[in-house]
Amino acid sequence: MIFKNGFLKVSMISRRSKLISKYALNIFKCSYSQEKSQKNVTFLKEQLDEVFKFKSSNVSNWIIENTARSLCTGYYESNKDDRQQLLHMLASKYAVQHNDVYNIARKLIDTKLEEERRILTYERNLKNILVPDYQWLFLVIGRLESGVKFLVDLRTDILELMSETKDTDENIKVQQLNISLRDLLLLWFSVGFLHVERVTWQSGCDILQKVSDYEAIHPIRNWLDLKQRVGPYRRCYIFTHPSMPREPLVVLHTALCDIIPGSVKGIEEAKARIIGSMKKDITFLDEDKCKITAAIFYSIASTQKGLQGIELGNYLIKEVASEIISEFPMIRELSTLSPIPSFRNWLLERIRQDINCIFTNEELRSIQNVLKENDLALRLNKTFSNSSWTNDKELSDALEKPLIRACAWYLYKEKRRNYALNKVANFHLRNGAVMWRINWLADPSPRGVANSCGIMVNYRYYLNETETNSRNYIENYFINASTSVIDLAIEQEKLCNTYSN
Repeated sequence: MIFKNGFLKVSMISRRSKLISKYALNIFKCSYSQEKSQKNVTFLKEQLDEVFKFKSSNVSNWIIENTARSLCTGYYESNKDDRQQLLHMLASKYAVQHNDVYNIARKLIDTKLEEERRILTYERNLKNILVPDYQWLFLVIGRLESGVKFLVDLRTDILELMSETKDTDENIKVQQLNISLRDLLLLWFSVGFLHVERVTWQSGCDILQKVSDYEAIHPIRNWLDLKQRVGPYRRCYIFTHPSMPREPLVVLHTALCDIIPGSVKGIEEAKARIIGSMKKDITFLDEDKCKITAAIFYSIASTQKGLQGIELGNYLIKEVASEIISEFPMIRELSTLSPIPSFRNWLLERIRQDINCIFTNEELRSIQNVLKENDLALRLNKTFSNSSWTNDKELSDALEKPLIRACAWYLYKEKRRNYALNKVANFHLRNGAVMWRINWLADPSPRGVANSCGIMVNYRYYLNETETNSRNYIENYFINASTSVIDLAIEQEKLCNTYSN
């Protein structure tokens, strides 16, 4: 018994010692990590200061660029917190110095108009002082190999920092940093500098892998799926920039069809109709140009978050449209088959607020008969939480008319700053497209149902009207839509007005 108690005491002491050792080790790791992080931040700040010492010196560009390259390497190897500290320092210490601006402005104001030479000197000084020092750094980095890519990634971090910075004064400084870099990227990524490239199965593996990785609307399942998407009766194009070789900026997938399909499945059905009894292993040479009368842009993705706000996708669509029509002169119809992100969330919020503004009394009774539930708002919220309801034909039929009607209202009438609330709708309308047709259960995949209850929309591109439509939308906030879409939106408006009155 004594042995057992003694053994028990020894075990407890041993276990306690291990816990203390583990706790001490964790403290040491934490302390070491903090110390290492502080060293990284100190190193980055020293590198930053070192680069700026050369700004007004006669040191060769080779030395300046080597120092900037070292800074970029250190930045890439740092963690998020260290990077954000450096960005805060960059945004404040190397921004426009307001005192200097004020002093020169005062001198300029006090100068008589007759003293033209002095006025010109002050104006030149004022112009120079209004350019932040970090813009000089961006220009230096832009000259480095992969430097432009670094700046695009840097802007991604700046945008994230803007969203996380709560202090108003600090946020304003970061915003200015963002604006300065964005304006520079706007110049460098002008459409005149971009190249349109077609991706096929013979393209490099790295390009094919990136095309697969960047596909967000209809995820690519495997290599066989990817091979089909760049194969016959499909076209995949990318925008690239000379300073970012082998890095797609925008990816556009296009299907060659005989009609405008109203669903994802319809794209495959169109291909099957055109091929008919032809052998399955077809090549691009086997494509029947006489039967290809429609081109469908079914997926477009901007791949670089750091290029947010810089319009590239619209130019790619126009370039691709021109190239495809040149290759297939029988094409008469250009259209998208587009997702409607956030429609489901909008719908559930409207149902929660007032279900009678979405469904008529008759529609509510039909849905209630299927669901056998009194609290329909709660039940529909649960129903729309997954895609299984799309397999229930009776329920799907009961929901089709009210959801299509609500979707038309959402796309056509819901606005943000006078433009379409839905970001995909806004993108295509800015490009000059027409909101043409809303399609029920066009994408019944879990992703499609989670975004928009499986509904998709066709935006038609009439090339001879796109410029007028675009200008009318951007300048006058006018949404060009088909009669069918407008009629559905009017029905929804009448329903809400009838109930509210």
